[in-house]
Amino acid sequence: MSTHEISRRNWLGSTALSATAVGLSIGASSPSQSAEPPKASARGTVKYCLNTSTIRGQKVGLEREVEIAAKAGYNAIEPWMGTIGDFVNGSGSLKDLGKKIRDLGLVVESAIGFARWIVDNDEERMKGLEEAKRDMDWLQQLGGKRIAAPPVGAHDKGPVDLLKAAARFRELCDIGRQFGIVPECEVWGFSKCLSRLGETAFVAIESAHPDACILPDIYHLYKGGSDFSGLKLLSSSAVQVFHVNDYPADFPRASIADKDRVYPGDGVAPMTEILRSVIRPERPIVLSLELFNPEYWKQDAQQVANTGLEKMKTVVQKAIES
Repeated sequence: MSTHEISRRNWLGSTALSATAVGLSIGASSPSQSAEPPKASARGTVKYCLNTSTIRGQKVGLEREVEIAAKAGYNAIEPWMGTIGDFVNGSGSLKDLGKKIRDLGLVVESAIGFARWIVDNDEERMKGLEEAKRDMDWLQQLGGKRIAAPPVGAHDKGPVDLLKAAARFRELCDIGRQFGIVPECEVWGFSKCLSRLGETAFVAIESAHPDACILPDIYHLYKGGSDFSGLKLLSSSAVQVFHVNDYPADFPRASIADKDRVYPGDGVAPMTEILRSVIRPERPIVLSLELFNPEYWKQDAQQVANTGLEKMKTVVQKAIES
């Protein structure tokens, strides 16, 4: 056997080991793990969450949003930082509300923030990180676990250097550790950066932070042109919260907007394929209903929350039994 052949064999061996390591980190198939998503074995792993954008048009306030979610039967709530800020500015006690949330059987699994962690301008980014610290402090008092980290400030400026974005996301994750809050790198389909699942996953992976995870959304994946099959490649720890919604058939990607989202099952998204990719027996997944439909905002907030939960449960049941 020649030296060349030995070197080539060694290279192939090391490549195979590297591929195995990558497969373990992103959830690729192995002899003990089928590439086919789980079916009925996924039963019982779902936590249902209300993203409060779904009833934001009714302007009921943070405490009432909590009560509505609990009465409807959700396991969790995902408030917006703006609404939390209104509550604080109105002299509300986050610690007291956090106790009420727990007493009602809810968990603040995530929250929606808009800190400018990704931007190139150093001064603007530092201000964004200070905003993130404030948001995380509030969430800590409320008993929250995670916060969305969309590409705010860069979304309208064009592509970003993904390696720089990864380093900046790592810094955000380091800040999160100070407060016990995990940032979720969010896919924004309408954005000029991080509009695709692969870009967002790249930033999270290359951040090399042990807490790194991403926040996908059915609408945003469709809007940004990502194929839903990519969800199968992501590990259990990579996706902890997943935004659930649907989109109607008569809206192409170029023209569809947030307001066009509909209840899950009322549109044409391949809901069963999507849910079977994210619901797995080895981990709980938080399915958070995020809608911005102005027609729903005209309705009673409790009715909208009730309907959304019922429709989420229906599509999940279909997915795990199919």
